[in-house]
Amino acid sequence: MSATDPAGTVTEALKALYDTSAHAEGEAGSGKGGKGRKGGKDAGRRRGDADHRLDAAASRLAADPAADAELTRRGEEFVRTLWTRGWQPADLVRMARRELADDHVRLLIGLIRSETASYERLPHRWQAQLDALDTDEWTAPDRFSYATAVLELYRLLVRLPRLDAVGAVPGEALPPATAGEPKLLTRIRALLAKAEATTYAEEAEALTAKAQELMARHSLDEASLAAGAPAPETPGAIRIGVDPPYEQAKAILLDAVATANHCRAVWNEAYGFSTVVGFEADLDPVELLYTSLLVQGTAAMTRAEAEQRAAGRKRTKSFRQSFLLAYANRLGARLAATSRRVAAETPTLLPALASREVAVSARTDELFPETRTTRVRAAWDEAGWTHGTSAANRAGLGPHPRGEIRD
Repeated sequence: MSATDPAGTVTEALKALYDTSAHAEGEAGSGKGGKGRKGGKDAGRRRGDADHRLDAAASRLAADPAADAELTRRGEEFVRTLWTRGWQPADLVRMARRELADDHVRLLIGLIRSETASYERLPHRWQAQLDALDTDEWTAPDRFSYATAVLELYRLLVRLPRLDAVGAVPGEALPPATAGEPKLLTRIRALLAKAEATTYAEEAEALTAKAQELMARHSLDEASLAAGAPAPETPGAIRIGVDPPYEQAKAILLDAVATANHCRAVWNEAYGFSTVVGFEADLDPVELLYTSLLVQGTAAMTRAEAEQRAAGRKRTKSFRQSFLLAYANRLGARLAATSRRVAAETPTLLPALASREVAVSARTDELFPETRTTRVRAAWDEAGWTHGTSAANRAGLGPHPRGEIRD
């Protein structure tokens, strides 16, 4: 292909993506339990052929600097297509971090920023996702390395499947923008930030308990308003990253926070996130509380490990797994108890609250008709479980006069 035809150069080079992605899909699930030695040799040969085609495509691009602008434009098209297929900026970056290297992630962030800059307004929550992205750009050591990294990134993008949409897509009609965040979120954020920063367990207990009570009372207020509204509100959804290590324990913790606050969480292990379904007023507080409890739990686990080492015991993976599982299990019970106590203070609102929970369950079943229960896969460590339960108790999610902890 002539270097005077940049579009043609890129088109020819991108053909390698579809050849290699087709082979990759054909090999999915063919690891241990596949077709044995012969299948392994065939798979290895296919991967080698795919790598050869990708190298040839990268050489073609490296020889034609005029193709760079067109290559970037095609990348923005891939990203734009993924928006319409249910993906959001944080989802794409999470997948790139799981599957590729830091260089690919920085290339992807550049594409996301350039593509989203073309819209006058972005959907709710997208700006926060963009603000959280790194700003460092990657400078490739040579043109071949650059072209190879771009093609490897694009190969990932073209094979990502469709996801269930959890919000508007850029370019669609959006509801009126709101100025700043709701006062409730600001108060919850401030309380949880103080809980994470303090070195005094009792202070962290009180701050976290107050945050959960605010969330529970706010949910009741919203149920009361909805009961008198002319048209019922439809539950929405957000995705929250659940990253390794110990992602199963983290998913259980998120499920506990969501359930206690009248939401439902569905974990997608393959793509590293949980989808939380609920009414809009409950979604952001659930994410805030989950993130804070994870920070507090990790800090408590680090302290417990230090105690283990001081006692002459080695820290182990099973200790950390058991700690986080116990932490999530105990917190789930305490969060639910706090929500029940607050709801019982206004029994006349219980029917409205129940109606909203039914709507959330129906929306969850609509989005995820084929969910299944996953068994916990973790080695059990008694010391880890004991420390994790104690840490959850110290989170103090109920009233505790004179320091007493109650369910």
